Amino acid sequence: MSRPLVMVTGGAGFIGSNIVATLLERGEHEVAVCDVLGASAEGKWKNLAKHPICDFVAPDDLFDWLEAHADELKAVVHMGAISATTEPDADLIVHTNFTLSRDLWDWCAANGVRLVYASSAATYGDGALGFSDADDLQSLARLRPLNPYGWSKSLFDLYARRKADAGVAPPSWAGLKFFNVYGPNEYHKGGMKSVVAQVWPKVRDGEGVTLFRSHHPDYADGGQLRDFVYVKDAAAVAAWLVDQDGVAGIYNLGTGRARSFKDLAEAVYAAAGQRPSIAYVDTPETIRAQYQYFTQADMQRLRGLGYTAPFASLDQGVADYVAGYLNQPDGYR
Repeated sequence: MSRPLVMVTGGAGFIGSNIVATLLERGEHEVAVCDVLGASAEGKWKNLAKHPICDFVAPDDLFDWLEAHADELKAVVHMGAISATTEPDADLIVHTNFTLSRDLWDWCAANGVRLVYASSAATYGDGALGFSDADDLQSLARLRPLNPYGWSKSLFDLYARRKADAGVAPPSWAGLKFFNVYGPNEYHKGGMKSVVAQVWPKVRDGEGVTLFRSHHPDYADGGQLRDFVYVKDAAAVAAWLVDQDGVAGIYNLGTGRARSFKDLAEAVYAAAGQRPSIAYVDTPETIRAQYQYFTQADMQRLRGLGYTAPFASLDQGVADYVAGYLNQPDGYR
């Protein structure tokens, strides 16, 4: 009997390729990927090079492929998106992040295929309403994202909830509000790479690193707090959800513990066996008004589903990232 088939859209990207890796390492599924590889110097194809995917599909061919494989397809893991929070083209963002997601939802609902998709902590905006992942329509409608990317993710969360409430939904579905993810296979992301990846070359070479100065009286320089989650843990949650029956909701995906950027930089230095050397520069005026000083995922609802695996601490995740990937000749998972 053949193994069940999973399609991962955006499967050559950062989180997507780690989900592909996790699924294939477990050996229980065949995995196909839909993505655009592009021509970046780092090469997104390298994110897939170590994993025997069964098919690769161009986005324009996705729905034809889905129709051809509907009888054998167990789940779609939809990570394909424009993920740059600084992308200014709102038309491009809504077409890519909302329209495709809407059409995939409708297809999965009509064909009885499970769906796991990427939402984002960017839906919480400035965090004034907290970071509870209550996913009733009223709670979702109150959120006010700060950029087109966050809005596109919020828009689809609302679509999913409305359709599910109307009884039109995949047999099992989950949206994942990813917080600050870091780890291997993010090298193609340029300025959107995690701070770990951005400071690593300087730490490796024994140089000092710079972080943003605080412009908030309650936070010290470098004391801005984020919920940093290691990509292996994020991928493990998504892979676990593929096999869960009857899930229906939108869930936070972080560690549940905020840490500072100073903590993160010090963890990179510790992983390199070096003493920290950190300086601070003003946060650019262009982003200062919208800059978040605190994010922390409330993880009770995901835990309530029965997900019991521990999440790596910041120090553990950074140590694994540095030793296993960043400080290796081949840093790809």
